[in-house]
Amino acid sequence: MTVGAKHSGLGRGFGEFFQRTDLDDDDDDIPEEEGDFADAAAEDRVQGSRFALIDVDKVRPNGQQPRKIFDDDGLTELTESIKTVGVLQPVVVTPVDDGYELVMGERRWRATRQAGLTTIPAIVRTTASQDMLRDALLENLHRVQLNPLEEAAAYEQMLNDFGCTQDELSERVQRSRSQIANSIRLLKLSSGVQKRLLEGDITAGHARPLLSLDDPDLQSKIADRIVSEGLSVRATEELVRQTLDDTTEVKPHQRKKPGRDTEAMKLGDELSQRFRTAVKVKRRNGRGTITMAFSDDDELERLIDILSK
Repeated sequence: MTVGAKHSGLGRGFGEFFQRTDLDDDDDDIPEEEGDFADAAAEDRVQGSRFALIDVDKVRPNGQQPRKIFDDDGLTELTESIKTVGVLQPVVVTPVDDGYELVMGERRWRATRQAGLTTIPAIVRTTASQDMLRDALLENLHRVQLNPLEEAAAYEQMLNDFGCTQDELSERVQRSRSQIANSIRLLKLSSGVQKRLLEGDITAGHARPLLSLDDPDLQSKIADRIVSEGLSVRATEELVRQTLDDTTEVKPHQRKKPGRDTEAMKLGDELSQRFRTAVKVKRRNGRGTITMAFSDDDELERLIDILSK
């Protein structure tokens, strides 16, 4: 998978910022991009900067970069994420000789190379003014239509890379600080769930409850059920609550026999698929309960209709 593929992440989303601002015709010394994105890259410019997909091998680290040691585990995790969803935040570079020098994003660049990608989304900066670039991005951030994951990545990058304060970001995009914080939390989802969110398989409303689950595999499993069973946001919230109850309320010495737990969980999964909502089966000593979730009166009537047949 290359950055230009379907899972290109924030690449083209961030490029929209540049398409909506005045062109800067004074940066002819920037090396030309190769491939299908050459024409688009020539037009995606902000005053003193432009968006482009550039060859990772033409990028070199900044010799003045104070950070020389990168956490191996964190870099490996980012590499795996990039393999799944692409590069969510473009690096910032300046043109030098026949290539580019990194201004921001060395960790992303290293992970992109490790992921085996040949191109990386970048903001090519031709002005020394950091404030000019930050202001241009802020001015356009609320004007473009971004996927929730792209939006979260953009918010985080404005805060971390471009020195924007939370108050300034909140005022510019006309969203509360809590809304921005909740948006950025989506970046903590497992890469599998992020992929589904990026592709529009699930909504941000579906994704947020999954943040309560620490296990990435469990997040992905419930995301799969959301898609296959067409679960509503309310049903997803209930399913997550039930999952948390199952994993926290029963102490190890109190757990029921594995065979019975497995049977009850399997039955719950089968009923969930049949009724297209979260169903939980509890059984003990031949007795038990079946709990079904519904999000509104219409869904309740649908369930009653099915049960009445």
